[in-house]
Amino acid sequence: MSSKVKWRGDPLPRGRHKLPAAVVRASQRERIVRAMLECVARNGYEATTVPEVVATARVSRNAFYELFKDKTDCFIAVCDQGAQELLAELVALASEPDWTRALLEGTRRYLRWWQERPGFSRAYFLSLPSAGARAMRQRERQYAAFRAMFEDLGRRARAEQPELAPLPAIVPRVLVLAITELVAEEVRAGAVERLGELDDDVASLALRLLSDEATAERMLAAQAAVPTGSG
Repeated sequence: MSSKVKWRGDPLPRGRHKLPAAVVRASQRERIVRAMLECVARNGYEATTVPEVVATARVSRNAFYELFKDKTDCFIAVCDQGAQELLAELVALASEPDWTRALLEGTRRYLRWWQERPGFSRAYFLSLPSAGARAMRQRERQYAAFRAMFEDLGRRARAEQPELAPLPAIVPRVLVLAITELVAEEVRAGAVERLGELDDDVASLALRLLSDEATAERMLAAQAAVPTGSG
């Protein structure tokens, strides 16, 4: 692939200015993180270099190393930022009136989130494994956060439906691994635009594993009965 990146950072004014140092550093960090994402999404992690990133961000090499230890540290920051944004969006669904609605809406938002960010999807799913052990530890931290989210959802399901059997401890692990791999498979195939088509299948899997067959069938039937575009 070409190393040319279309996006370039918008630098702060040259020369003397009255901007606080914290504002300058925040602007530099934001541009560096964005530049790293653009470069990795376009060329892959291994082909991306720090000189390319700083040129794209329009910051100095010294500024890069004041904020990040190395290329891997910066790439991990990219992955952390995106994963935290996604998790925050899903956790906000705790306000849904019941756990099944939270799950169905969460499934839709999760898949659309990756679909709407093809560059980040490529960087995360295609390049993270090649970034080494530190990057893989980042993925495990995020997996742990998503497992905790499914554990909370399972507890809520049993609070709202006391007749449900206890949730097997392996279920949150299975859901995180299965759903993540489904998304990764579409990204590897260059078919991120198809992720929205997985809504029903992913929701069906999660409902069945977190509750029981009867709950899953009831909710999926109700979902199917809702006219398109009404919610």
